[in-house]
Amino acid sequence: MPEKEVILTLDGLKKLEDELENLKTHRRKEVAERIKQAIEFGDISENSEYDDAKNEQAFIEGRIITLEKILRNARVIDDNEERDFVSLGSTVLLKDIEFGETEEYTIVGSAEADPAGNKISNESPVGKAVLGQAKGSVVEVNVPAGILRYEIMDIR
Repeated sequence: MPEKEVILTLDGLKKLEDELENLKTHRRKEVAERIKQAIEFGDISENSEYDDAKNEQAFIEGRIITLEKILRNARVIDDNEERDFVSLGSTVLLKDIEFGETEEYTIVGSAEADPAGNKISNESPVGKAVLGQAKGSVVEVNVPAGILRYEIMDIR
């Protein structure tokens, strides 16, 4: 089964590459040193420091594998390109038609999604609804509470 393509902005790609580099060069060495020190304390069967360090080592190695897989399947999009419609990398200004409030989101691939940072996935309900739409369009988003309606005020 082919692996899923991961869509990233250039900024997102750089962050993942930096995280991978840090894990491989610094964190691996730090945890190996912690394991070595814990072993020097003697009996490791009841040594919580040893157990904690081994658990952290397993987490680091798992994260390295995950990041390598993401980067291997990455497709970088140009998020500076001018567009007439919403696409990956677009920043959209949406107006909630019912309440009149505006919200701004950047549409990114799922690996970069950070709702708290206003980066929403192209696979999220709002992301799916706005993709391919033009400025001035009204989109409907099905959510558990009902249907939200947004007008696309601006695309950058």
